Amino acid sequence: MTRLMKGSALLLLVAVFVTGAWAQATKTEVRSGEVVYVSGNDVVVKMSDGTIKNFVVPNDATFTMDGKTMGLKDLKPGIKLQQTITTTETPQTVKNVRTIKGKVWYVSANNVILTLDNGENKQYKVPDGTVFNIGGEKKTVFDLRKGMNVSATVVTTSETTVVSETKSTTGQAPAAAAAPAPKPVPLVGVLLVEVPAAPPTPPPAAGPPPTAAEPKPASLPKTASPLPTLALVGALLLVASGAFGLLRRMS
Repeated sequence: MTRLMKGSALLLLVAVFVTGAWAQATKTEVRSGEVVYVSGNDVVVKMSDGTIKNFVVPNDATFTMDGKTMGLKDLKPGIKLQQTITTTETPQTVKNVRTIKGKVWYVSANNVILTLDNGENKQYKVPDGTVFNIGGEKKTVFDLRKGMNVSATVVTTSETTVVSETKSTTGQAPAAAAAPAPKPVPLVGVLLVEVPAAPPTPPPAAGPPPTAAEPKPASLPKTASPLPTLALVGALLLVASGAFGLLRRMS
């Protein structure tokens, strides 16, 4: 019987890394900050909460700004970055398939203990419906006997969680500084002379215009006689003499 069992296979299941139908868990995180310093791959960002963080950015990192894909070389102080990180946790059932060789040491119902090549005894569960090819005939686990050499395919199952992460980064260019107002240009080498306004013309007076007075002569004509002057002086002397006589009588 041992000779007939050589080359027979124990087929349990042929599947590697089969994903279980469990619910996924998704978490989204948004980070934002303003670039304050860039040197090579080192980028210093002031986060929205006021903390300062230093990031080592890979050369192939990209971000989107104004609809364009930008790279590390395009980062400048003043650019505001926003990064959306989506983390997805997917439970998975992982099945590992391998082939073993051993000798039947014990059989009980659907359980079999094999002695492996390294001398270790290990127990395996045989799924219902498993068929062995023994001497060209289909046999079940109940046909196995102690001492038979078997070659089997073993499937081990483990539960794990696969974590995947996606990042999307957008940037906003710093606001453009307002252009300074132009300075007034002083006028140099120009001399201006102000012309006084002409006085208003008075309205014409009613009636005939007044006759202009004739100017007085600057001196008497040379033909004039000095007699009138002498007569005036004599009259004044007579009056003065009479006044002195009157004053004597009264005294």
